Amino acid sequence: MIGGTGFLGRHLAAEFVRRGYTLKLLTRRRERSKAVIVFPTLELVDADVHDDAVLAAQLSGCDAVVSAAGILNERRAGDFKAVHATLPERIVKACVKNHIHRLLHVSALGAANDAPSRYLQTKAAGERAIHAGIEAGLAVTCFRPSVIFGAGDSFINRFATLLAMTPVVFPLACANARFAPVFVDDVAAAMVNALTDKSTHGQTYSLCGPKQYTLSALVRYIGEVSGNERSIWELGNGLSRLQAIVMQYLPGKLFTMDNYRSMQVPSICDGNDLEKLGITRHSLESAVLEILGGHRKQARYDAFRTAAGRD
Repeated sequence: MIGGTGFLGRHLAAEFVRRGYTLKLLTRRRERSKAVIVFPTLELVDADVHDDAVLAAQLSGCDAVVSAAGILNERRAGDFKAVHATLPERIVKACVKNHIHRLLHVSALGAANDAPSRYLQTKAAGERAIHAGIEAGLAVTCFRPSVIFGAGDSFINRFATLLAMTPVVFPLACANARFAPVFVDDVAAAMVNALTDKSTHGQTYSLCGPKQYTLSALVRYIGEVSGNERSIWELGNGLSRLQAIVMQYLPGKLFTMDNYRSMQVPSICDGNDLEKLGITRHSLESAVLEILGGHRKQARYDAFRTAAGRD
């Protein structure tokens, strides 16, 4: 597996292990991967996956490959292309060289050649590279999830943190952006189901949760559940762009111009591809309390009572 130490990758690795598969997970930062290193049938290997020779050598002997690498922001110009477009090309070549028949790939909802953001454009280029492997005899399946939520995510938890830091009014860019958040365990289970399902060969699946939201509605809901309700100042297009221009130069890059452009494309589905993959979708509401955890004021109050021996 390539890209198995990120948010989705960790959950995906756990699902493969739970079902009895043996995994080799390639990473450039083994020391930062404690969350998966304890899995009993997982081998964590330091490897530069952007080196063709190294990648081919590491994939030797594998029966299938999962391509799940992705980044939300670039540290340097060209990072999107390297991770989303060129790396899938390398993976296909390594699979062909090693006579590996099966390849699963994670793309993104809204990926298109003419998409407004580099993120979505390069995700589309990666899909083309993966599907080009069909001509070489690969059985490929692509997955296009909407924003993914779950324990340890960087979406629900990030907004909960920002709301807690905001005293009165929360300025929200792209408030009308549309999402259909999908549960990380549903995505992981769908991908593992597809691995041995021949009907998924050559297919691309859009993965969405059961409910659509505007970003404004999502943030309001997160505030309510976490106990950090704030007045939401829905920024217009001009101020949204200005916020992105300023924040992209701040540490952490919480919001960039490429993020802004990506959010101009609705991240929603017309159908229910998760059902085709044997998955009953979980709603955000069914999992949000577990996701927010310590962000909830009640959780912090309960922790205080326990520490004080009052229970």
